[in-house]
Amino acid sequence: MFHRIRRRVAKPSEAQRRFFELSAQLQDQVPPGLGGPPAEPERSEPTVAVDDFLPPGLRVPSHDQLDGRMMPWMHPLVLDGEMVACFECGAYRDWLILSTRDQIWLRCREGHQQQETRLDTAWYNRSSGPADATHATFEDCLRHLGH
Repeated sequence: MFHRIRRRVAKPSEAQRRFFELSAQLQDQVPPGLGGPPAEPERSEPTVAVDDFLPPGLRVPSHDQLDGRMMPWMHPLVLDGEMVACFECGAYRDWLILSTRDQIWLRCREGHQQQETRLDTAWYNRSSGPADATHATFEDCLRHLGH
């Protein structure tokens, strides 16, 4: 069976034959511009450097320019198998998680704050989404997040 297939393919088709003839004719020809000296670049006026960065109104401050960041955390926060609760009022959900100066702070709905040493900035960066706003003061940010 394979011998029959090979025998059929042994003769080149008409398209293959024409391709071989054309390639034989073009073999010694060189396209224009190849092999010659490189063309001189056209002289033009110098281009003006344009600042291609975003306009100031659209720029987002880097983490170095911010005093801190915060995000809401509506669900209970479980660390090392235990649920974190507020030391003063006992609240265990609806936190604001603050990241400032390589420290993580938890703030309950009542306004009590406690440092959480089991969390770090890397955890915050993995868990937080993109920032939707920047605020000049801490109180403005609290108001924006509904606290």
